[in-house]
Amino acid sequence: MASEVRSASQVVEALEHAGLDPSKLFPIGVRPPLPVYLRQLWERRRFIWYDSRQRTATQNARNLLGNAWLILRPLIDAAFYFLIFGVLLPRVADGVDNFPAFVIIGVLMFRATASALGGGANLMQNNRSMIRAFNFPRASIPIASTVRSAMTATFTMVAMCAAIWIAPPFAPPNLMWLLLVPIFALQMLMNLGIAFITARIGFHFPDMGNVLSVLSRFLMYGSGVIFPIERFINHDGIREIVMLNPVFRIIDMARTALIDGQVPGLDSWLIVIAWTLVLLVGGFLYFWRGEEMYGRELR
Repeated sequence: MASEVRSASQVVEALEHAGLDPSKLFPIGVRPPLPVYLRQLWERRRFIWYDSRQRTATQNARNLLGNAWLILRPLIDAAFYFLIFGVLLPRVADGVDNFPAFVIIGVLMFRATASALGGGANLMQNNRSMIRAFNFPRASIPIASTVRSAMTATFTMVAMCAAIWIAPPFAPPNLMWLLLVPIFALQMLMNLGIAFITARIGFHFPDMGNVLSVLSRFLMYGSGVIFPIERFINHDGIREIVMLNPVFRIIDMARTALIDGQVPGLDSWLIVIAWTLVLLVGGFLYFWRGEEMYGRELR
């Protein structure tokens, strides 16, 4: 013990002699204090942005059509669901004036959150080689993943707006379309909170990815993605649960702005903002508390 104390003292003296502040150092392999952790993330912001941009630009490099799939894939998905529920099952569209736009917005807005829910479970395992090789705040991984998703979803939003504009009965652009920007930003922040939570859960329970994929399907049908679910619910309690679903609210807000050309209700904004804050802050703290385990358990 005495030799360890002398060794530590010698290290401190050497650092002070070199002009370094020993108080700013912390042990490797343990969870750093929250302020230090946040500072480390901020210092790596340029790397996170560059890495996300490069991966987004090259994710379809091996395909003949390249990044055209960033727009084609969401349009094909929307067309498929419209064919099923708008043509083969036309009664689902009863009471909806612009059902093509209704389905397109629902499917494409939901895809971004479904990606965060299902993909987050495998984030830490998929990046285990980088975790083993480098010392960095592990929250960079779900942040970078969400930034990549946001970049991809930006193309999806452009395709969505173009599709509802040219698909009959048409939804022409108006000033309310600008509200898609804050709605999309809130969705991405909420997705980041979800990614923090699912990344840590998936790290401890790798099979959770399969469970989350099933949960994503329940969430899809419970969020009114392809039909106006609120019109088929007679039970007041279940209706209230659906109304508190942030995914349902985000999709409904987008439809209100893009199709109806109106400002979404204040209750929708408040519910989505509250969910975003809870998931983002709570998810980050939950992920941060497991920081010291991620590298150790993968070695």
